[in-house]
Amino acid sequence: MSVSDQTITKTLSVKEKMKVITILAFPAVIENFFQTALGFVDTFFVAHLGLIEVSAVGLTNAILAIYFAIFMAVGVGVNVLMANSIGAGKPERAAHIAQQSIILASIIGIITGIVTLLFAENLLRLMGVEEEVLSAGVLYFRIVAIPSILMSLMFVMSSILRGAGDTKSPMKVSIIANLINAVLDYVLIFGLLFIPAFGLAGAAIATVISRLVGVVLLGLYIKKNSSITFRKEDWSFDKQHQIELLNLGTPAAGERLAMRIGQIVYFGFIVKLGTNTFAAHQIAGNIEVFSYMIGYGFATAATILVGKQIGSGNREEAKSYAKLTTMITVGFMAFLGLGLFFLGEWAGKFFTTDKTVIEEIGIALKISAVFQPFLAVVLILTGAYQGANNTKYPMYLTTVGMWVVRTGLVYLLAIQFNMGIAGVWIAIGVDIAFRAVVLWIRMEKGKWISKTKDKTSPCHPKTKQPKLDDCVNNY
Repeated sequence: MSVSDQTITKTLSVKEKMKVITILAFPAVIENFFQTALGFVDTFFVAHLGLIEVSAVGLTNAILAIYFAIFMAVGVGVNVLMANSIGAGKPERAAHIAQQSIILASIIGIITGIVTLLFAENLLRLMGVEEEVLSAGVLYFRIVAIPSILMSLMFVMSSILRGAGDTKSPMKVSIIANLINAVLDYVLIFGLLFIPAFGLAGAAIATVISRLVGVVLLGLYIKKNSSITFRKEDWSFDKQHQIELLNLGTPAAGERLAMRIGQIVYFGFIVKLGTNTFAAHQIAGNIEVFSYMIGYGFATAATILVGKQIGSGNREEAKSYAKLTTMITVGFMAFLGLGLFFLGEWAGKFFTTDKTVIEEIGIALKISAVFQPFLAVVLILTGAYQGANNTKYPMYLTTVGMWVVRTGLVYLLAIQFNMGIAGVWIAIGVDIAFRAVVLWIRMEKGKWISKTKDKTSPCHPKTKQPKLDDCVNNY
């Protein structure tokens, strides 16, 4: 079920637009919630095996975050290009791009799987893993990541459906796959009836099975979607579309990587503040993550809606959807900020009984609450910029924000001025506010939409043997 393309591309009242936005956003919010909640369940089961197993999974996930960034590059590319194509009334081109993204995802998934098979131990050693954790880490890493093609296809096939305006199907698949993973975790880790206990290997096998189910279900939903009609002849490798997918997606992946690497740098400063402060920072981050669920859900809607308006040539409508989605999300996240402000310490008690740590969690979340509206702006406008084919600027801005503003201020406020965890979270908030203001001003000045021309258009000068009919239809 998806919002019709005619509904999205025609001029609507503010009330009608709000309805469209929420219809697209809430399935993505629910999907994010289930992924996070069941991720806690996954960690809970593994924790019962011991600290070595928990460390093995944690280190593996740190490497998989890099894999995910690569897969996300293709996902962002296909999401945006499909939204543009459907908005422009070119469903055949959208379907062709979808097929090319599946080909690219398969190739990347196979390559990362081979890398895992050959270099799993080497990659874990680069993480500084202790010898007692290494064997468990290699076992888990290989089982989970050799079939990386499943991860890659889940990312991309979900993006294909979202690009077609269907956010409900990926939500359903995510919920089913995560529930299967949770049940299989218990059965395969600890054993049940005639099924033996596989321990950590069982957790890895459960993850792979759930991803396989996810890929099959996503394939069925794509087949049922009337906006996506695959053609047998389009399964051949199309170099131009592959490059277009990577040109759009790679900066988005680069943004995530810049953020991850920047976190590693300023985490080093936080460690110097002491174990209790670092623990408080980590716990506060785990609590705050629930606000990101809302932001990322509405950012998905912003990317789809802006992408379709850009594709249909309605730049003012694209801007209208970007602003309205931002305002709605600011409202939701400001309300959630009140919860963080007044209930932060209470939530911290679920994670620890240390009074000092609980107090520092409360300080961190009170500061976070103040900056929630700015976080909403950053998340939504990043999605809007992506929908406008502008994935490079958010990457540049995130890199500056993380490496200069955030890291610099963490060192200055937390270390030099001895402000402790308050200095850390003020630095994070200032970085978020800085990026929010820059993204908003740039949009107001009309500098947020990419001017890159479609090089795969049959009328583009670099396209071989353009057909006159194609050119007429294209313009």
